[in-house]
Amino acid sequence: MRRLRPTGRFVVPGLTNRLIGLALALMVGVALVGCGGSGEGASSGGSEGDGSLLVLGASSLTEAVGEYAESFAGAEVKASFAGSDQLAAQIRQGAGADLFLSADTDYPAELFREGLVEKPRVFAANELVIAVPGDSELSSLSDLAEPGTKIVIGDPSVPVGAYTRTVLERLSAAEREAILGNVRSEEPEVSAVIAKVAQGAADAGFVYATDARSAGDAVKTIAIPAGLQPQVAYAGAVVAASGNSEAASEFLDGLIEREGAEDLQRAGFLPPP
Repeated sequence: MRRLRPTGRFVVPGLTNRLIGLALALMVGVALVGCGGSGEGASSGGSEGDGSLLVLGASSLTEAVGEYAESFAGAEVKASFAGSDQLAAQIRQGAGADLFLSADTDYPAELFREGLVEKPRVFAANELVIAVPGDSELSSLSDLAEPGTKIVIGDPSVPVGAYTRTVLERLSAAEREAILGNVRSEEPEVSAVIAKVAQGAADAGFVYATDARSAGDAVKTIAIPAGLQPQVAYAGAVVAASGNSEAASEFLDGLIEREGAEDLQRAGFLPPP
């Protein structure tokens, strides 16, 4: 199940990647049910009965939240990272989980309206940048319009893809169409975009600043002008069916103002807007 976005002419055909995204969602669902503990149904919270905490996080949070999870004293944390749309789909399908951490505010808000999570809270911010290989001669957003430039972006169903389209919408029609004409693939999560750039399979990709930073010297970044920059906000919400909602709320608190916030900042994330 995926959210429909009004992407209009800004969607580049990418059926193969959409099928991959659906397959990944199915695999995540199987894994999450497996994490639920023996004797628990898929609709119950992931931690019920064993005191553990199952956190579903956007792939861009892997490093920071993974580090925080190791030091969290409130419960044994089991973390699973994927595209925010895939994780939201798993919650809708009843996969056991305690906390949802999304790379946007839309998915948590939708799940809240559906009664599947408690009221979401914003816990971090990020910036969108253009990642290019370390030896690239590209130096500006306008360079992406040059014929033959191979660009990778996120699928419109994932936050990084939606943020990318926000940037493109703010360009002139000619420049926007030229850049879209150079898009070679739409990926199901930001980690796939940065991987293709780092491996040299693409000349450029729109990613979060934190993902570009984690790639080290394999990539360098091109800043997106302030007037084009979208507001990238991360929101978290305790899953309504959680069997360990107290620990889930405590974990989210820590991301906002305690140890987790420090881990986020060390990874390059910004404070909540």
